[in-house]
Amino acid sequence: MKKVLLGFSTLILLAVCYAFSLPTTKSPVKEEVIKWYTWEEAVELNKKSPRKVFIDVYTDWCGWCKVMDRQTFTDPSVIKYMNEKFYAVKFNAEQREDVPFDNHIFKFIAQGNRGVHELAYSLLDGQMGYPAFVYLNEKFERITVSPGFKPAPDMLKELKFIGEEYFKTKSWQEYSKNQSK
Repeated sequence: MKKVLLGFSTLILLAVCYAFSLPTTKSPVKEEVIKWYTWEEAVELNKKSPRKVFIDVYTDWCGWCKVMDRQTFTDPSVIKYMNEKFYAVKFNAEQREDVPFDNHIFKFIAQGNRGVHELAYSLLDGQMGYPAFVYLNEKFERITVSPGFKPAPDMLKELKFIGEEYFKTKSWQEYSKNQSK
């Protein structure tokens, strides 16, 4: 009986030690991501702490938009700069929800099989190609529209052109030429 009791006690002691032992593997490090906001969130945040706004105008069916999400928007340099300098907004150009802004309600307009949201149409001046990126200043005034896929180094260069306000004193061509040296 003493042997059974001793064996049982040993098992309990081992179980308790195992339960409270520190893990031998490190827990995975949380990966940084771009903090994407809704349009409404960016508007509210900008009231408290003004910042430029970056808008990724996309659609669910856009292949290059998905490549941007997988490659460009996962680049650590792009993530860091975007999160520091911009309120980043993902805006589906075909979303059906109304968006109130500046005493106006922007709505979805059905056209054929799809349709377009009035806010996307307004932001892009009707040039509905995807992906497209819209840069707004702190007063929600458009700085520029930048269409098309961009690999991470090109996106970062563009973000810095806007974020560091080079656009106020140089053309994109001048800035771009000086950055490639």
